[in-house]
Amino acid sequence: MKTDRLDARNLARLHRAGELTAIRVPTPEEEALRDLIRVREDLKDDRRKTMHRVKSFLLRQGRRYPGRANGWTNKFDLWVRGQRFTEPAADAAFRHYLAALDTRRAQLRALDVELEAAAGQPPIAGQVARLRCFRGIDTLSAVTIAAEVCDFHRFGSATSFMGFTGLVPSEYSSGASEHRGSITKAGNAHLRRVLVEAAWSYRHRPAVGLELRRRSEGQPPEVLAYAWAAQCRLSSRFHQLAARREHNVAVVAVARELAGFIWGLMTDRIAVSA
Repeated sequence: MKTDRLDARNLARLHRAGELTAIRVPTPEEEALRDLIRVREDLKDDRRKTMHRVKSFLLRQGRRYPGRANGWTNKFDLWVRGQRFTEPAADAAFRHYLAALDTRRAQLRALDVELEAAAGQPPIAGQVARLRCFRGIDTLSAVTIAAEVCDFHRFGSATSFMGFTGLVPSEYSSGASEHRGSITKAGNAHLRRVLVEAAWSYRHRPAVGLELRRRSEGQPPEVLAYAWAAQCRLSSRFHQLAARREHNVAVVAVARELAGFIWGLMTDRIAVSA
């Protein structure tokens, strides 16, 4: 049996017992920015699929790139656009594929401009500026993290925030036996993707290049010290894991720890031990 009266009574009892967990409802502005970011992700997916269609069409026509590049490089793009076909229908089909690709690229450029502008507006401008101090996180990544999380203080610990990202190991336990498996992937997929992409930058040795120094301008010294400590820790962690595990596994582990560092920065837990 399930009725509104019974549900309301059960909720009242749980609330009286203190067993209900409060949630934060995003504001209309936060939801709108989130939608804009997800439109960009959809367009990136469409662009990737269009690239695959162009490559498949060329293979069907027996056209193979003479170079060694596997990805869509500038040289490969020039080679693609230089292709011509004797059959009018084939040539028209190819031109339509290229037009679709150019359309997606133009849409992505326009969206990037809009997101760059949104990154400098409240309420996320301060969060974006702080997040950009981390290696591997620039404006678009920072906007995605800030928009998907909104309020970092709703997580009581770094572990709970890591669980929200879905980067924590799954667990299968029964009695005295305990088994840890792959990551749960039960959290926010958009946030998880950005963190994993950023984690790849920590395979390099710790350094502050010109771009990172520019992004960090105007931030307090304690924030810069925290970001440097995070870079040293995560780079060391990657090389330790990569020595005995696959690089993909090491990167996911680094992404999980990066989530913890981000939570610490955004909740002002940035004390760095000497």
